[in-house]
Amino acid sequence: RDAPDRSAEHRRDGAFAVRLGLADVTSIGAKVAERIVAERDAHGPYRDMADLSRRADLDATQLEALAAAGAFECFDLRPRQALWLAGEAAQDRADYLPGAVVVVQPPLLPLLNDAEQVVYDLWATGISPDDHPIRHVRDRLDARGVMRIDRLGGAESGRRIEVGGVVTHRQRPATASGITFMNLEDESGTLNVIASVGVWSRYRRIAREAPAMVVRGILERSREGVVNLVADRFEPLTVSTTNRSRDFR
Repeated sequence: RDAPDRSAEHRRDGAFAVRLGLADVTSIGAKVAERIVAERDAHGPYRDMADLSRRADLDATQLEALAAAGAFECFDLRPRQALWLAGEAAQDRADYLPGAVVVVQPPLLPLLNDAEQVVYDLWATGISPDDHPIRHVRDRLDARGVMRIDRLGGAESGRRIEVGGVVTHRQRPATASGITFMNLEDESGTLNVIASVGVWSRYRRIAREAPAMVVRGILERSREGVVNLVADRFEPLTVSTTNRSRDFR
């Protein structure tokens, strides 16, 4: 646990990129994704959003999800512009003559700020490939004394601390006597969180439903150097964009 972190030395991605498949976009799924691809293979590339809506039989919700995921940048449309157009594009159906639905050119909308882009990414695909949501509340967490996960290795075992992050897993094994195990992730790493039956019951709604939270508890370190946080309080955590607070759902 005291060894330096040398993981960056082993990166081999170079100029490669990881691309997320259509099936992983909210409201799309494998069946709709296969329909989109099959139609494109059979009749050529899609010309615009309305053409996609007509030929692949997509509704406004599906077009909005694709827009938020950045799928329409191939049409030179930023996510915010594409979201503006999604409702009108969804009206272009196979029952109507092609081009019968008039789509109004979107206004010159401002680009999403970094926090808004994270919220869009997480809503559309469940991941944020270029950023982490906790980075956008780090100043607020630091002011409160909430610790970054990568700094827990030097913290004293048995100390009561607070950690903030996104919940990635919740698990209650049948052999754990009602204890719930969670994984909390911030921009620096992941942490195991242990919730007793009593703590889970007291904060049940937050513990079960909040996608991100601040957890207070006792830091515990095993002989092998594994760090756990034995929780005694859960609190929901939100990220602020320019116009309103949003959670990470």
